[in-house]
Amino acid sequence: MDADTLDQAVAAIRTRGYYSAFPESPSPRIYGADAAAEGQRAFEAWQGRTFPVSTPGSDGDVATERSPFGIPLDVRYPKVDAAGLDDLLTAARAGMARWRDAGPDTRVEVTLEILRRLHLRVFELANAVMATTGQAFVMAFQAGGTHALDRALEAVAYAHTEMTRHPATMVWERPAKGDPVRVEKTFTVVPRGVAVVIGCTTFPTWNSYPGLFASLVTGNPVVVKPHPRAVLPLAVTVQACQEVLADRGFDPHLVTLAAEAEGAGLARDLATRPEVRIVDFTGSGEFGGWLESHATQALVFTEKSGVNPVVIDSTDSFRGLVANLAFTLSLYSGQMCTTSQNIYVPAGGIETDEGHKSFADVGAGLAAAVDKLLADEARAVELLGAIVNDDVLGRVDQAADLGELVLEPRALTHPTHPDAVVRTPAIVAVDAGTPEGACDRPYARECFGPVTFLVRTADTSESLELVRRLGHERGAMTAAVYSTSEPVLDAAREVALDVGVALSENLTGGVYVNQSAAFSDYHGTGANPAANAAYVDAAYVTGRFRIVQSRRPAPA
Repeated sequence: MDADTLDQAVAAIRTRGYYSAFPESPSPRIYGADAAAEGQRAFEAWQGRTFPVSTPGSDGDVATERSPFGIPLDVRYPKVDAAGLDDLLTAARAGMARWRDAGPDTRVEVTLEILRRLHLRVFELANAVMATTGQAFVMAFQAGGTHALDRALEAVAYAHTEMTRHPATMVWERPAKGDPVRVEKTFTVVPRGVAVVIGCTTFPTWNSYPGLFASLVTGNPVVVKPHPRAVLPLAVTVQACQEVLADRGFDPHLVTLAAEAEGAGLARDLATRPEVRIVDFTGSGEFGGWLESHATQALVFTEKSGVNPVVIDSTDSFRGLVANLAFTLSLYSGQMCTTSQNIYVPAGGIETDEGHKSFADVGAGLAAAVDKLLADEARAVELLGAIVNDDVLGRVDQAADLGELVLEPRALTHPTHPDAVVRTPAIVAVDAGTPEGACDRPYARECFGPVTFLVRTADTSESLELVRRLGHERGAMTAAVYSTSEPVLDAAREVALDVGVALSENLTGGVYVNQSAAFSDYHGTGANPAANAAYVDAAYVTGRFRIVQSRRPAPA
């Protein structure tokens, strides 16, 4: 990758137009006839082996991954526990001064080379993401590979813009009697300190790359602490980082992997160390809140949980509406922080291009659309993927306890991976109750996975009020509205602005509420409890460094 790539990325974040540096189709016409097979072989070569990555302070090995597809893994990684953190963090800091002194342009050049090398391994990454998360291959290739790389490049582009907003040196002159007062000033981008990236089990690369590369390019060493169930994608990433850093003459331990035994609690120990000045986390609201309260020595970026709403008021394309939502609810079995959970429909029904639809009609139409989308089981599993863990499986299998089943989940058999646990979505109809008591209702809490609530409200005004209340109380990553009424759309926009949530209006085609495009869409806003930051805006990068100046009299 070269300066043109950076220039194009910087231009894209200013215009918010379409841009991608990494083609999202795994077609052999793009990547070559042998790329897919070579990537799979590279992935399979790690199975049953100790992964060759350098982790100071490690003690023995650990193998914790269990594939939702039943793919054998047994990859062993250097194990880190609390006793090894002194050595790990000392090693991380050892190369920090030289990395700082290299300056923004050199750091950008190095990080772009890391992204280039990761792109060369994109099929290997995709197989690793698929095997550890349960994403179907194409989604793993895109979300875990090319889209993750785009988000990383986006973070680098923002960081470069902010780090170079000022000159590195200048001569300041103040008019005076006689000769002017002249002062030579130097402005240096100084990193905050060690950064820790705490990975998640569902999107280990997509959710980790923005923080990893935003911290690294601004001069901070990064400790990557993967989720014990999804280590391999981040191990490949750290390996690439260490190789490029060493090749360019920098300390490879500026990026390290801290794998732990499951349940060891290493994230708590790491995040509260005084050397750690930045923490990036994706995961539960409970632990995200703990980090915000306890890692007070660090700048903490969290993407937590929320309750994502859809308000249905009316539509001029009922078929397009239910088809669009069916895809949203089915993609990766709803195991995305952006998947819609609550669909609010007035008790009296809605007006459509097909005539009036009752509340029951809307539920039936949505259920039929899901069934149609997933009718061919061999194709359905390529959309659904596999259930990532027993917690998600328990929620979907017990969906009938939450209300009236509008759509019963089905177990599917994966034709390639017979040990995979696959479920179709469940849709549960419930009454809204009173707005004042909404936060105590089952639908008011995140129900991560393929469970959707069809919430019966008094009218659209009540639906919007529930979006407002739960948005402030629980947070939301996405929101959507369907209406043919401009006043209703205006009201929905006002609620979205008040809550601080991205809003999608009348999506009936090939754009879905739970998908976001790098360089154009902000993922999260930082304006409600679901997340305290956005991928990616200037605020996401500027706190990771400081500008320190020095000055001296300028020579005459």
